[in-house]
Amino acid sequence: MRWTKALGVACHFHQQSFMSDLDIQIPTAFDPFSEANAGESGAAAGSKDYVHVRIQQRNGRKSLTTVQGLKKEFSYNKILKDLKKEFCCNGTVVQDPELGQVIQLQGDQRKNVSNFLVQAGIVKKEHIKIHGF
Repeated sequence: MRWTKALGVACHFHQQSFMSDLDIQIPTAFDPFSEANAGESGAAAGSKDYVHVRIQQRNGRKSLTTVQGLKKEFSYNKILKDLKKEFCCNGTVVQDPELGQVIQLQGDQRKNVSNFLVQAGIVKKEHIKIHGF
């Protein structure tokens, strides 16, 4: 028999019956990427709709802008050539085993690249995702 101080009432708890009444669920590990993985297996074309423009920090003030997700029908080298001329920076096209071809540019060119891709008619503005700080 337990006494609760706030109410001053005797409470009868039997430890075994109390534990058996609970519906105990063992917590599983939370996977933050479960929605993304479900989308890839269900609709691979839906995840390919976006063009991702990211920034990667190198050392010090140096940074790298990457563009991934462009359609394969475009000539990546021609797009890169125009980007390099337009923004006065160097760049390259890298073949990644998971991501396919990725355009890399020197410096933080996220806004410039997204505006260029929209104005050139390569992608629509709502299909560009800009990542980074």
